[in-house]
Amino acid sequence: MPYRSTSIVSPAPADITPVALLRLPHDQRHVRRKLLHLPDDDLVMLDLKQAVMLADGDALVLEQGGYILIAAVEEPLYEILPRNRLHLIELAWHLGNRHLQAEIREDRIVILRDPVIRSMLIGLGAEVNEVTAQFQPMRGAYHSGHDNGSHAHEAHEHGKHDHAGHDHDHPHDGHGHSGKGHSHSHD
Repeated sequence: MPYRSTSIVSPAPADITPVALLRLPHDQRHVRRKLLHLPDDDLVMLDLKQAVMLADGDALVLEQGGYILIAAVEEPLYEILPRNRLHLIELAWHLGNRHLQAEIREDRIVILRDPVIRSMLIGLGAEVNEVTAQFQPMRGAYHSGHDNGSHAHEAHEHGKHDHAGHDHDHPHDGHGHSGKGHSHSHD
């Protein structure tokens, strides 16, 4: 099993022929230091200065030469359609209050499927459709990693922590909670 290493991420040049194509879901694209297993059983040690969220089309530049192209896999998601822009903001607030990863667009929000959250959103007047697509959730306000220039940063601020992408069960701001998809009693 050949071993390679990389410490550079960049948008993929249009004319490259990658050494490998690495297909990853969103939760495996948030990386800093990780041993990556390529489809041909080669290994690549990724060692970045700070954590990044790899986007579909990013390239890992190998120290020995060549590129590994990142491809986002399609995942089961909900597409949330608001009545209007103000409603979109209200829905985004409710999702952010629950620390849910979200891909926020001008006319819709996309999240991972969760039947409890779906019921809440429908109760708030949203249209919720099941879709299968690539998922590129927004990064937290304190995330300073690679952003590929094409993904906006999340404006959600809740202490000085980036809660996107991990479970947590520590209290802050005087209220306790744990796990994904939790709600706060002060809604």
